[in-house]
Amino acid sequence: MKNLWNHKEALRSGNSLLRQRIYTSRLLGMNPDLVLHGGGNTSVKIKEKNIFGEEEDILYVKGSGADLATIDEPGFSPVRLNVLMKLSELDHLSDTDMVKYERTAMTNPDSPAPSIEAIVHALIPFTFVDHTHADAIVTVTNTKNGLQRIKEIYGDRVLIIPYVMPGFLLAKEIYRQCRNFDWNKIEGMILMNHGVFTFHDTAKGSYDLMIKLVTEAELFLKKNNAAVKGIAKKTEPNPGEIAGIRRKMRDLTGKSFFVISDASGECVAFSGHPQVKELSQRGTLTPDHVIRIKPFPACISSQSEKDIERFAGEYMDYFDKFNNGSLTPLDSAPRWAIIQGKGLLFFGKTVREAEIVRDICLHNIRSMQQGEMLGGYLPLSRKDLFAIEYWELEQAKLRKNISTKSMSGRIALVTGAASGIGKACVEKLLLEGAAVSALDINPSVLSIFSQKEVLAHKCDVDDFRAVGTAIKSTVMHFGGLDMVVSNAGIFTESCLIEEMNLSAWNQSMRLNLGSHMNLLKTCIPFLSKGIDPAVVIIASKNVPAPGPGVSAYSVAKAGLTQLARVAALELGKKGIRVNVVHPNAVFDTGAWNEKILSERARHYKMSVEEYQTNNILKTAVNSSDVSEVVFSLLSRSFAKTTGAQIPVDGGNERVI
Repeated sequence: MKNLWNHKEALRSGNSLLRQRIYTSRLLGMNPDLVLHGGGNTSVKIKEKNIFGEEEDILYVKGSGADLATIDEPGFSPVRLNVLMKLSELDHLSDTDMVKYERTAMTNPDSPAPSIEAIVHALIPFTFVDHTHADAIVTVTNTKNGLQRIKEIYGDRVLIIPYVMPGFLLAKEIYRQCRNFDWNKIEGMILMNHGVFTFHDTAKGSYDLMIKLVTEAELFLKKNNAAVKGIAKKTEPNPGEIAGIRRKMRDLTGKSFFVISDASGECVAFSGHPQVKELSQRGTLTPDHVIRIKPFPACISSQSEKDIERFAGEYMDYFDKFNNGSLTPLDSAPRWAIIQGKGLLFFGKTVREAEIVRDICLHNIRSMQQGEMLGGYLPLSRKDLFAIEYWELEQAKLRKNISTKSMSGRIALVTGAASGIGKACVEKLLLEGAAVSALDINPSVLSIFSQKEVLAHKCDVDDFRAVGTAIKSTVMHFGGLDMVVSNAGIFTESCLIEEMNLSAWNQSMRLNLGSHMNLLKTCIPFLSKGIDPAVVIIASKNVPAPGPGVSAYSVAKAGLTQLARVAALELGKKGIRVNVVHPNAVFDTGAWNEKILSERARHYKMSVEEYQTNNILKTAVNSSDVSEVVFSLLSRSFAKTTGAQIPVDGGNERVI
């Protein structure tokens, strides 16, 4: 455990106790072996004057939901210390009431709710208090004879608290044990199966003690040969199987999930562990992890979709066993799955959520194996985990992150995504909650989108092998494929038929027709396992209303439209909708620039503005207008429509 304290950086905090608290909180948050994704909490006690000029003792404690890695002043909740101390003296207090009364004691009502362990921080009589869920320490506690092992490592230098559910019960237990306790005799406090507290009157002192205690646990694991050594050769799960699992989860729960697959050596090694089925079912590393990853994973063998059904049944058995009759079950979908011998899958309703699940699970599988090497991995019982999973305070945290966007959980692929209509479609789908695989021959596509919900590919759609690779990568990265916007193409130079260059003709047929056919053909196996699957093909006004000199372009687009019509007929039995959009005069695409626009306007004896609005509605049409129509066709608004052709042209007399 490396000590990250830097004297020069620490000096920048000055004399402000809160700034010093922020500095060391971030040091803790930088290390995922200490805290993960909002875990842990820190505090500092500061004397401040109120509006009446009276001096008060204020506990600045990490606010609920804040992340130690990035925390700043607004992430801390200022609570009057005397109120917290009085609350600790009560015989009974529900956690809901505890939160309510803590909020009434805050000096800034705009701050987040205080950490559920605020009273514990108040009870510890030091200026700075740090609390983490350090992997090494919790791993040692999560073993047979864990208590004896903790005593072996630390002797009487730490206070050991048997597991008590976080919240008021934990605060009351610490109050009971420590009313006449000499805190100066110890270096920290270890909560069995939960985590560790350190404390000091300086920020550095408390941080140093945390690093020291965790390092001792790490050295103990190393000394006892409890190190994860299993690294297997990488494998490649079947993308069709992953898409099928995702669809089965939707069928069971009515919810759409993203799926991250990990076939790294570490994950494959764990998935091939001789006792992986039994070991993985015992429980999570720390109780707060159950909120993110449920108490156990799904184990998948040869019949993956039936295994997901089996998990759902086992989860409901677990719920029924511990339900007191007043609870409503959460969804019965797993949050991670073991594909035996092939790696792990991680599920989330957003890409970010799936990534968090992966991070937490990687720490869990290491702890499981270390604990087993140390005599047997023995975490909290399912009854204790259930109490946390269905704890109202924890559920409230997750409800804050529920997305109501219409495309949440859905996965799209867009070609020609680096500019114009394709780029606008990517941006619209992202805005509505989808994840998007963005393809373009232009390498700028790799840098245009910074969101983790975008998987960018430099891909020539005329290269059938490259298209297949991009589609497979999409499924492996996000878990499936639900929507396709087939947009890429070129606008060939005007040319009369009698002067036609066969090379230009063939190029238009390949890119404006053949590449779309290949894309559609390659996507169908995954779309057939998709969620509300739909395809939108970008054709052209030139299909219903062609003009002279553009036969290469018009004929290819007409063939593309016919392809879409046949596809609508063939794919309807698979539930896949196929519709066509016919844009016209969309001037913010790569086919237009100021020079071409001026030339065309002069040709028609118009100003540029008149040329741009030369339609029945006298309105300019841009890429975002087309993307709105594309989005609507992909959405549930057009769930009963297939084979349609929609113009987006401001109204064209020849089309009408």
